[in-house]
Amino acid sequence: MPPRRKPRRSKNGRPSLLSEEVEARIIAASRSGIAVELAAEAAGISSATYRRWMARGRTEAAAREDGQKPNPEEAPYVELFEKVRTARAMAAARAMANIRRVADGGIVTKVTTRRFRDSATGQIVEEVTEDRTAPDWRADAWYLERQHHHHYGKDAALAIEITGMDSSQSAQEERVDLTALAERLNRSLFAVQYPEPAELEDGSVVDAEVVDG
Repeated sequence: MPPRRKPRRSKNGRPSLLSEEVEARIIAASRSGIAVELAAEAAGISSATYRRWMARGRTEAAAREDGQKPNPEEAPYVELFEKVRTARAMAAARAMANIRRVADGGIVTKVTTRRFRDSATGQIVEEVTEDRTAPDWRADAWYLERQHHHHYGKDAALAIEITGMDSSQSAQEERVDLTALAERLNRSLFAVQYPEPAELEDGSVVDAEVVDG
């Protein structure tokens, strides 16, 4: 079997296929959080080439962390590996922040400005109201199922101790029905009665002429 040829290098010492433009495309795609295969396709290379580059960078980075002498030929792959790792971590953090926002609710979906004339003072008063999203339990369920799959995945089992008159009864394992649990949680959330917006202390309503809104 003939020896494997080393990749050609450009004038700046970088492997010709791993050009600055290709690296920039890989990093940009990684920041978006798309799949590895699509990041490679966006950069115009095969997924096998992409994985090979990342493997070389990971191996060299680990060797350097162990105190081994750096291999200059592997420097471009180490740089690529570290940039991609940071970009994908930032994409994951951004996505998780959005999931938390949906779970917590309060995202502004509509802003309404209304102008009216106060009958008592004759002045034009501007009132701004915002519509916000309600908390969504499904975002929390999604997070728990994927981040803590062992406890909250669809195949997770919950050990429930059955207590009663007969204390000798042993613990039983009951398969968790996440769909039923989610529906119960959903009904409970919508059953909560939220207070109406605060009124004036004397309970009166200002008589106003609507000007715009």
